[in-house]
Amino acid sequence: MFWKNDGFFLLEILLSLSALFMLSMFFVPLLIDFANQSQQLMRDKRAKQFLFEELQANLIEDRINTHYSVTLNGTEYKIYWRLNSVNGQKEVCVKVDENPLLPSIEDCAIPE
Repeated sequence: MFWKNDGFFLLEILLSLSALFMLSMFFVPLLIDFANQSQQLMRDKRAKQFLFEELQANLIEDRINTHYSVTLNGTEYKIYWRLNSVNGQKEVCVKVDENPLLPSIEDCAIPE
């Protein structure tokens, strides 16, 4: 009436491992994509922050002809001023080059 069960059968172990493998095949690419999106958002946020800081520094002192780059966490942010072709005003730009996982970013703004 009662079976003596000292452990799992091989079939039960293979079934549970295959279910675990199928779940991981679904969730691992999702986690990788979420990590890439998070890095992209952090790069965008940091580029906009550098853009805002450069515009604030331009209000305090004349920094229209400065070109420099800042490296933060292995990402290089190039900050430069250029002449806008539409209205002839100078604008500040922040550029981040692409890497194998993330595209390049270039944000520009005109001081008001």
